[in-house]
Amino acid sequence: MSKDNIVIREIEVKDNARMEAVIRGCFLEFKLPLEGTAYADNDTKQLFEAYQNPREVYYVVEHNGTVLGGGGIKPLKHFEADVCEIQKMYFTSEIRGKGYGKTLFEYCLKAAKEQGFKQVYIETVSALQAAIHIYESYGFKHLKASYGDTGHFSCDIWMLKDL
Repeated sequence: MSKDNIVIREIEVKDNARMEAVIRGCFLEFKLPLEGTAYADNDTKQLFEAYQNPREVYYVVEHNGTVLGGGGIKPLKHFEADVCEIQKMYFTSEIRGKGYGKTLFEYCLKAAKEQGFKQVYIETVSALQAAIHIYESYGFKHLKASYGDTGHFSCDIWMLKDL
């Protein structure tokens, strides 16, 4: 897979079904909880529509016209206005481990700064050790409890980073 054929761009309506399939596929592949996670979110079916408000953006990673993953930022629901959440960051197996996830992660961190957020929050499940390691390498610190009101009661890892 050549970097020349990779494009990171904002999500479009046409990407909704593909990103839903990518997200749901990751949950099944890693045997993650389906309830209380992004798997059950209504937004997962309509990501384009879900990221159209101010201070929100969702990016997709596309290779030769096929979307292979994505991730975005939103203000953290029912929490301080200067804290955003990196959300719904999932990739197909063919793109994992090749650096594209880190690149997309950096897009999200840059967007968070540009939108004036002071902190970035992430929640995940302990089974996703590779992702947790990446978050730690970017300076995210573990929290003892969740922040905001994400509805993701199955997540057991919460992390925060100052921008």
